[in-house]
Amino acid sequence: QLQASGGGLVQSGGSLRLSCQASGFNLEFYAIAWFRQAPGKEREFVAAISRSGGSTYYADSVKTRFTISRDNAKNTVSLTMNTLKPEDTAVYYCAAVPAVQGSVFTTTTDYDDWGQGTQVTVSS
Repeated sequence: QLQASGGGLVQSGGSLRLSCQASGFNLEFYAIAWFRQAPGKEREFVAAISRSGGSTYYADSVKTRFTISRDNAKNTVSLTMNTLKPEDTAVYYCAAVPAVQGSVFTTTTDYDDWGQGTQVTVSS
């Protein structure tokens, strides 16, 4: 089970740190990603990280502002979001899939396990 947390209401230009905690399985063997879904829009890729954290990949819209990281000892993955914009407003989901070292995946169909989502609202 994946549990996403850390969302909230923040002003434009602010920061938030989302966390994804795994229980019942060892995240060390999984590639992880964050996706987001705004009202009326499809779920979209945000960032992904490989098993060891050595490979990361970002959507162009967040590349210079967001950082994905992981702590396998704590079974958690984080998404640090800086310089937030109103268009970042969405429900953010973490997702996991068993993977070989170094692999990252960017589409929803690649992932087997999903967290419940955490709401991020950025006011202008």
